[in-house]
Amino acid sequence: MVGEEKRRALQKRMQALGIEEKDLEERFVRSRGHGGQNVNKVSSCVQLKHIPSGLEVKCQKSRSQADNRYFARVLLCNKLETKLKGEKSQAEQERYRIRKQKQRRSRRAKAKMVADKRVQSQKKQLRQKPELDEE
Repeated sequence: MVGEEKRRALQKRMQALGIEEKDLEERFVRSRGHGGQNVNKVSSCVQLKHIPSGLEVKCQKSRSQADNRYFARVLLCNKLETKLKGEKSQAEQERYRIRKQKQRRSRRAKAKMVADKRVQSQKKQLRQKPELDEE
């Protein structure tokens, strides 16, 4: 169940992106996959089309039609934001960050990292108490 606060936040986001309810074409179809009788009887899957941009999304995350209407609008906002802002969108920034994390380090970066580790280990060795011979 989606709360009222989240719905208000979505409305503000839609206004910021210039999406109006009158520009949306909404259809309800039967979901596919798991769910048994609920899927076979109820049209809980939501298809949204933003007429000015031509973007289309389909959402069947939840068994509830009301929740799917909310999630479909969120997906549409994400898609439109990516289209408008390109690389500056939040999703694109996240993909870039993950790509950079997985990238292999260069030889120079590896050598620098190993040298820093060596210096750090030498510092730690100097901190150790000296061993006294007991006779």
